[in-house]
Formats: sequence, C-alpha cells, structure tokens
Amino acid sequence: MATDRPEPAPRPSSRPSDDGVVRRAAVRRPEAVALAAVVTLFAVLLGLWAVLVPPFQAPDEKAHFDSALHLAVGDPWVDPGDQRMTGIVQAAAGQAAAGTTAVPAADRSTVAALRAEHPGADPAAVDQMTQHPPTAYAVQATVLRVVGFEQLRWDHALLLLRLVDALLLLPLPVLAWAAVRRLTGSPRTGLVGAASLLAVPELASVGASVTNDALTITLGGVVTVLLVRVLTADRRRRTLLALGTALGLLVVTKGTGLPAVPVVALGLLVAPGVVPRGRRLLETVAVLALATAIGGWWWIRNVVRYGTVQPDGYAAIRPPQAFPAGQGPSAATFLDVSWGTVTRTFWGSFGSNAYAALPVWLTVGLTVVAVALVAGWAFRRSPVRRAVVVLAVFPVLLLAAQTVTSLRAYLDTAQVVGTQGRYLFPGLVALVAVSAVAWRRLAGSVRVPRVVREALPAAATAVAGVVAGLGIRTAATTLVPTNASGYAVWSAGPLGDRAVTAGCGLLVALAVVAVLVVSRVGRERPVHPDAAVHQPEALPH
Repeated sequence: MATDRPEPAPRPSSRPSDDGVVRRAAVRRPEAVALAAVVTLFAVLLGLWAVLVPPFQAPDEKAHFDSALHLAVGDPWVDPGDQRMTGIVQAAAGQAAAGTTAVPAADRSTVAALRAEHPGADPAAVDQMTQHPPTAYAVQATVLRVVGFEQLRWDHALLLLRLVDALLLLPLPVLAWAAVRRLTGSPRTGLVGAASLLAVPELASVGASVTNDALTITLGGVVTVLLVRVLTADRRRRTLLALGTALGLLVVTKGTGLPAVPVVALGLLVAPGVVPRGRRLLETVAVLALATAIGGWWWIRNVVRYGTVQPDGYAAIRPPQAFPAGQGPSAATFLDVSWGTVTRTFWGSFGSNAYAALPVWLTVGLTVVAVALVAGWAFRRSPVRRAVVVLAVFPVLLLAAQTVTSLRAYLDTAQVVGTQGRYLFPGLVALVAVSAVAWRRLAGSVRVPRVVREALPAAATAVAGVVAGLGIRTAATTLVPTNASGYAVWSAGPLGDRAVTAGCGLLVALAVVAVLVVSRVGRERPVHPDAAVHQPEALPH
C-alpha cells in the first residue's frame, strides 16, 4: 500500500493563479481514506445517538416533532405562540413516559391510531416552534409524507426523522476539513479539524434528534467554507453566488444563522485581492441582496408584522413576572447560570428529564483550554490573521446575541433562560478553523522533538475519539437505567440492542483506523509557525 512507505515531500499546497485565485493541491489517497474514516466514525456516532436518547428527551424534541406533524397533516404555519401540541404527540409522550406507565415498544400505537383516538390539538400545550421559519419542518414533513407516516408506529416515525437529521448533519466533518485545509494549507491539520468534531458529543446528540438545528449547523458550515474561500482570494462569481445562496438558506432555517450576515459582509469587504472598493461594495450588496431574496425576507416580514425580528413563542406560557420581594436582578447569578449552562450544553448535556452530562471538570477544562489557545495564538501576526479575525466574529456574535436575549428574558421573567451552548454550533466550523490556526502556530513555536510533533495529529484524533466515547458511555449509563423508554424502546423496531452493541464495536474499530491513517498523512517538513502556506495578504490590494 502507498501508506507503507514514506510519502514524498508535499508539493506546495497553494499557489496564486493568473486570475488571482488560490489553487489547492489535489487530495491524495491516504488523505481521502483518513477523511472517509472520520466521516464514517461520525456517521456511526450519529446512529448510536439516534437510538440511545429516550423519545422526546432531546432538546425541545417534543415540540420539533409536533411542528413536523402539523405540516405533514396539512396544518398551516400559524403565528408565534398560537400553535398547540397535536393530540398525536401528547398521546405518544404519554406512551413514552418513564416508569411503570411506559407502553412496551411492541405495543406502541401507529400515528393513524393516535390521530383517530386523539384528534385535534391540546389547547393547554403550547408548541413554540412557529417563532422559527418552517424550512426545516417542511423538509421533515415531506419525508413523513413520502414514507406514509400514518401507518408507522409513532416511535418509528420519530426515529426516521432522527436519522434524517443525522444525515443532514453528516457533511460537517468534510466542511471542517475543507475550511481548515484551505486556511492552513495542511492536509493533516485539515483532518484533525474534521476529527475534532468528535470531541463535542453534544453536537452528535443534538444532530441525531428531531430538531431544526441539524440543517442550520450544516448550512452554517457551508457558509463558513465559502467565506474561507473568499478570504483566501477566491472572488469568482460562482463562489459569490454560492455564498449568497447558502447564506439565504441559512437565515431562512433558523434565527441563529442571522449573525452570519454581518460576518459575510465584513469578509467580502476586507478579503484580499486586487479589487477596487466600488466593486467590493457592489459584490457585497449583491450577495446580501441574494440572501435577502432567498431567506432574509422572513425576518423583514417579522419586523413589519410583529415589530420585532423574532417574536417569543413562549410568551403564552412564560409571561413577565417580577422578582421576589426584596430581591432584584443579580449580575453574579446571571453570569454563573449562563456560564455553567453554556459550557455544559456545548460539550455534552444529554436528555431533559433524566440529567446526564459530561464531568464538569472536563467541560470547564476544555472551554478554558480552547479559549486560552485561541486568545493566545490565533490572532498573532501572520498571513492569515485577517481571515482568522473575520471567522472569529461569527461565534462571538452568536454568543453575544444569545446573551442579550437571555438577559432581556431574565429582566422580564426573573428566570435565566435561552442560554444553550448548541446555539453556537452554526459557527462551529469557524471555531474549528480558528482553533486549527492557533494549534498549528503553538505546535510550530514550541521546541519539541520532531517525533513528538509528528505524533500530535494522531494524539489529537485519539483524544477526540475518547471524548466521543465518554459521551456515549455517559448517556448509556445515566439515561437508560433511569428511564424505561431508553434505547430499548427501539428493540422491537428496525434498530435494537444488538445494533447498539455492534455500533459500539464499529466505533472503536473506526477510531483506531482514523488514528493510524491520520498519523501517516502529509508528514510535513518543520516550518516556522509564521511561514505562509499561502499568502493572500501578500497579494496586491
């Protein structure tokens, strides 16, 4: 095999062509094999999470499933706060209840049976999801109609939509690899960037549930990859057209995509290349206009119709209330709850009724290391600093937007709500790219033996795999024993305990393969950390 002998010194990873576009070296077979192993490993993880989390125990899954069913049965998309849970979902939740009241898997009702027994909606149960655009739910409803969902058991219909969302999220490692590889010019760094997603179990857990986040996260990754291309001197019309289209689809899927709009505008205005200011401005306006025509109109409509960008779907069930007598808003309380919630729900907090989360020391440690690394090394002077700064704005705006929203809700309702680490996931590929630049600079600036440096990519991949496995173990040992409707709920269906066991075995095997292959890809000559693999900022302005 080609990987059994030393690889020749890599060719230059990039070079400016006559049209000013940075070209990339072709992907060689070992790199393609390693990327395929990482993607397959991610797919197995998604499949395991789809069958592991008890029904309706993923974040807001009951409401997401209900919204998809509303569209599947032909109901209109109503105003925020006006949608009520269908009798179907309320009855299904009753059958999935923990403890002795849970209905055995083999006795679950079909959707048609539940609809006949519980027609209409429950006037007391609010489904808040019409505060979002219906895009993701329209996709899910289409799938349900195609398969004849009413003849399915409700838990099989739920599982089907979980797998659909898992499929929508599956391209994310490829997007991370593409962004990091283009930004750094390093095949191995690109592969480690792809594998780093495994170290965020919350990502796979949420992505393999019924949600509107899976499509949003992937579209956020697409926008990031295209923006990286622009920031590395690719301003071809097809790139700009694709960027405007992806941005429009992102913002018409969920409001967490809106911070990408100013980031894209900033990137187009400051990207390197011989482009007159007038043309830069014209291209920026054209991309944003295309995005507005595809998806931005929804939010303009909200402002005109409701007087706000995104109405509160919880208004009917979470009305304003005063703080208890003698108490008032506390900055310390707000920051403490926000910090703890965001860090926990970014890395791994599983289930809703049955609490299961990664150890606090791990989530806090990973957060501190990641923030310190980016702050210390990502923004130092280098040929890609401009691109890194633009990309970093995306997750910063996502965090700032949810903090402002949560603070406003805290002042109105005396409750700290709306803080979720998963709200940062649309900018996750940008975070990975910025972190990859920081890690590469750190590794190149520290005096360590070459053998240690060569082992770092495989070690990083192995650590990511260990964290992924820890997430699975945490859920399997905490959620399932405390809830009678754990993954055993699927045992009479298409996936059961044997599939989970086989999946765990495959997970370990693929992790080993990924580590071994990554360790042999793109062994590069030592370079100074500030050496430019490509020099977009060196191009004439």
